[in-house]
Amino acid sequence: MGCRDVHAATVLSFLCGIASVAGLFAGTLLPNWRKLRLITFNRNEKNLTVYTGLWVKCARYDGSSDCLMYDTTWYSSVDQLDLRVLQFALPLSILIAMGALLLCLIGMCNTAFRPSVPNIKLAKCLVNSAGCHLVAGLLFFLAGIVSLSPSIWVFFYNTHLNRKFEPVFTFDYAVYVTIASAGGLFMTSLLLFIWYCACKSLPSPFWQPLYSHPPSMHTYSQPYSARSRLSAIEIDIPVVSHNT
Repeated sequence: MGCRDVHAATVLSFLCGIASVAGLFAGTLLPNWRKLRLITFNRNEKNLTVYTGLWVKCARYDGSSDCLMYDTTWYSSVDQLDLRVLQFALPLSILIAMGALLLCLIGMCNTAFRPSVPNIKLAKCLVNSAGCHLVAGLLFFLAGIVSLSPSIWVFFYNTHLNRKFEPVFTFDYAVYVTIASAGGLFMTSLLLFIWYCACKSLPSPFWQPLYSHPPSMHTYSQPYSARSRLSAIEIDIPVVSHNT
């Protein structure tokens, strides 16, 4: 594996991370987290479906694409605990994932535009491509946990609402979009971990997450021989013999 070049695994992980963050954005903004279907037995009226999102609420008649009622202040009066948790969890997950994308991009640029000889200033800053990708993988994993856990909770909370009131609540496709995006974050993290584990066994100092000492000290310095270390001081030990 050519770990000193921008490898396909890092590029694929970066693209997968961008797609996952875009999916989280879509899941956060979509008003399709929960549906409340109100059925009427009057033939002169149409059934009504209320679409509930994290920030807005929309009510539509069956067969219509226009919102009969569009509540833009729903975000401040959410009375469903799972949606309230998602209001904080999804933006936090997006921020963490964007920080991971930035670190991944810095690692790729550091690999592509680094000099052939290790830079002592780079060693002092404790920044290299492997360190960036390793931390980025950990952040992607954390972002996936933050977004996946409350999204799965929607299924159980929906069952709780149907038991508490009436079986009129169903979850919508925004739940699947968010869960798929969280899975993409885990895949991105896995790709970065595989890349790091495959490259860390190399002797090059470029693939250590943090420098314990400047790389020029052990890569480009000539080792001393055993004779050169012992020849500086000569020690004579007298021998005493006893004649009987």
